[in-house]
Amino acid sequence: MKILALNGSPREKGNTQVLLEAINRGVVAAGGEMEIIRLSDLDIAPCIACGGCNKEGKCLVRDDMTIVYDKIEESRRIILGSPIYFYGISAQAKACVDRAQALWSLKYILTAEKDRNRDSSYKGYFVSVAASRGEKVFCGAELTARYFFDALDFFYGGAFLVKGADRRGEVGGFPEELERARECGLNIVKGNNIS
Repeated sequence: MKILALNGSPREKGNTQVLLEAINRGVVAAGGEMEIIRLSDLDIAPCIACGGCNKEGKCLVRDDMTIVYDKIEESRRIILGSPIYFYGISAQAKACVDRAQALWSLKYILTAEKDRNRDSSYKGYFVSVAASRGEKVFCGAELTARYFFDALDFFYGGAFLVKGADRRGEVGGFPEELERARECGLNIVKGNNIS
């Protein structure tokens, strides 16, 4: 089972990375294989709204997003990880999400209805950490993640969300959350929904 994790945090060894590594321990324990791509290590330009993908089904901008498109095609499960920035996802994660417009165009404009949908074993998951403990701190980001996975033609499998971690790697000191993350990895390999 190939799992792709897109780490949208610009902070190396940050809370998002710590959680993704804990999830990976569960993935490996369940016999899966997870690749973590740190989006800030890639050169991904923002969508320029040129409309080329409406005609070709492919993004006309040539940069490192082509690597991500290829990895998406090879994956059965995808994790989008991002810290919360002003109640949304990071700029690095958002650039990747916006460039999924090409896949949305392929799904909704250029592909016949009967050929459009994958089976329910293709699932996307959202992993996020927020410094704030606000009641609605994840609402906007999770909605973005849901639509990202829809564009990829992946079913939404749920979110793993942690509040109250701000300092670099602070979530590493939350043993209950790390264990919950490991169990999350086991469930992702099985294709279970998480919450």
